[in-house]
Amino acid sequence: MLEKIESLMHDYVNEVDSYATILYTKIPPGKRLRAKLILKIAGETESSEKLAAIVELIHAASLLHDDVIDEAITRRGIPSINATYDSKTAVMLGDILYSKAFFELNTFPTFIAQTISDAVTKLSAGELLDVEYSKEIQFDEEKYFDMIYKKTAVLIEATASSAAALAGKDEEAFALYGKNLGLAFQIIDDVLDITSDEQTLGKPALADFKEGKTTLPYIYMYQSVNKENQKKLVSLYQKELDVDDKVWIKTKMQESGAIMKAIGLATKLGEEALKAIEDDKNEALEKVITDMIEREF
Repeated sequence: MLEKIESLMHDYVNEVDSYATILYTKIPPGKRLRAKLILKIAGETESSEKLAAIVELIHAASLLHDDVIDEAITRRGIPSINATYDSKTAVMLGDILYSKAFFELNTFPTFIAQTISDAVTKLSAGELLDVEYSKEIQFDEEKYFDMIYKKTAVLIEATASSAAALAGKDEEAFALYGKNLGLAFQIIDDVLDITSDEQTLGKPALADFKEGKTTLPYIYMYQSVNKENQKKLVSLYQKELDVDDKVWIKTKMQESGAIMKAIGLATKLGEEALKAIEDDKNEALEKVITDMIEREF
């Protein structure tokens, strides 16, 4: 199912530049969640396959820029483009992927082109917020959700809505499905950063807090512990954590109920997503929600 998408993505980049194609092949493909959503909602047609390739190019571009911002040395367990080459190369490759994706997006109906384009604008705003919020510790739940909506959920929301438009389905219902899927997906990712090991994550465990990301489990933990523990948590912000620090964080996360509360919210969002599209009776989309929430903790 995804072989055609991979081939289209490769062809699009190759139409631009042969060296860009060489660099592009160094990017690990990932789960292709957005492509899968499009094909499961709209079916396998020439238009849906093309839209899937476009959206995945956009997502790949955003990750290239994200790795530069975060100074990440790995992506899905292998060296990142910015680490293997340099940040300038990663940024320019991301720009090529964005530009080519938007060029191809112009062939789609106005609603779809505008929906995806607007999502990418918000995605960039979300990246900017992520950078701003990492400058100092913050436990504002509203800011967290605004940021993850823009940085993660908005493109999944637009993907599902656009796929529905292609198939003549309820765009608003599928937009809600995509939005909630995106929010829940990010929450679970934030949980896994704390509960999983480096081998599973493909990056250092407990990296978020060190990088200045005050994610939902940390917000819930801060809300639940006493002042002494709040002070200690703040003292560990953006610090290189030793073994004792990591054990303390994981222990307090479990004792405070922060992990289970975050998982509970992700589960609720997933249930609301499925309710929005229950008339479609799409078992494949139900499995996407289940698989996303029930990842290893």
